Amino acid sequence: MTVLPIVTVGDPVLRERAAEVGAERLATPEVQRLIDDMIETMRDAGGAGLAANQIGELLRIAVIEVDHNPRYPYKPPIPLTIVVNPIIEQIDDEQFENMEGCLSVPNMRGRVPRWVNVRVRYWDRDGNEHDEVRCGLAAGTFQHECDHLDGVVFLDRVIDTRTLTTWEMFERYHKDAFFEEMRQFVARVGS
Repeated sequence: MTVLPIVTVGDPVLRERAAEVGAERLATPEVQRLIDDMIETMRDAGGAGLAANQIGELLRIAVIEVDHNPRYPYKPPIPLTIVVNPIIEQIDDEQFENMEGCLSVPNMRGRVPRWVNVRVRYWDRDGNEHDEVRCGLAAGTFQHECDHLDGVVFLDRVIDTRTLTTWEMFERYHKDAFFEEMRQFVARVGS
């Protein structure tokens, strides 16, 4: 497996909608190797997820995993999940504000509204269909990665730009209060 360079905001590929992946193409050694490289790249960068266009590939594929991630210690675990051709639908009107960061927007965080409960339909890397409900911070992670596949970065979703902060200033001034807010949120809604 190879760690690939991550595209950063300003590169036009981040603003393009990624293309659907057919079953035959998904099964090719090239796409399976790409998925392995995406996993390796996400883990190396300490991300909770990575979409294919973040490494310059316009395919509707994302990888998601949270396992004691030091960047996101408040996030409950999400086992490694390969998401191909995802479709996300909100289940109800309940939202929360997440303080998001992104591997393609280095050193920045900002508050983004996300749906608390979503239905996610996708294929895994073997082409098996999944239809799941994701809640809480896991729902936010899936929404973030699927946004990438539509050419949307979290900066587009920030409602109040006064919440934008560098990681250093987040650590200094906002971390403790946000972590406590997320602990209470997780206790209320689960993952």
